[in-house]
Amino acid sequence: MALAPAYAAHRLLAGNAHTLEVFLDYTCPFSARMWRTLTGQVLPYLRAEHPSVSVIFRHQVQPWHPNSTLLHEASLAAEKINPDSFELYSSALFDHQAEYFDEATIDKTRTELYQKLSALAVSTNAVDDTQSMLQLLDIQAGEPRNAGNAVTSDLKYHIRLARAQGIHVSPTVVFDGIRDDGVSSSWTLEQWNAWLEPKL
Repeated sequence: MALAPAYAAHRLLAGNAHTLEVFLDYTCPFSARMWRTLTGQVLPYLRAEHPSVSVIFRHQVQPWHPNSTLLHEASLAAEKINPDSFELYSSALFDHQAEYFDEATIDKTRTELYQKLSALAVSTNAVDDTQSMLQLLDIQAGEPRNAGNAVTSDLKYHIRLARAQGIHVSPTVVFDGIRDDGVSSSWTLEQWNAWLEPKL
């Protein structure tokens, strides 16, 4: 599947023969588990043994995790400011996801969560200052229009892309355009390897 140039940082590996797409939700514990296996084991293995495989992160915002939208917006904002930080900040979002679960944020406003996400971006060296993040994330006061923020159109693009492929839950994996619902977040590197080898 093609990747729009504006989101080039979503390409975690840049192979030229096969494409592995992973649809993940920053507030989904199963997505976090898959992300850690991918970044910690699968990507280094593919880089060394199968450099022809391209790996792309895809946003899968699940509405039953209401704060998911905010985390995905924050990752897109960080990418706009510093594209090289996308993978780093994504790891931080997964590592801190419990801080954005329903129970942890029940008394927090949207603005407060944006501030917290911006501070996380600074603390992980994804961006240099919170103000640059907040300029992209904050909702401007005024006549109610549901206009969103400076990354709303970016998030809409990713949501449409996932819907066009029939993606409903996270994590979901697509290899060379074919969705495989049998891929599990609990897989080890050996299981990933056994699944990938016949396809390469």
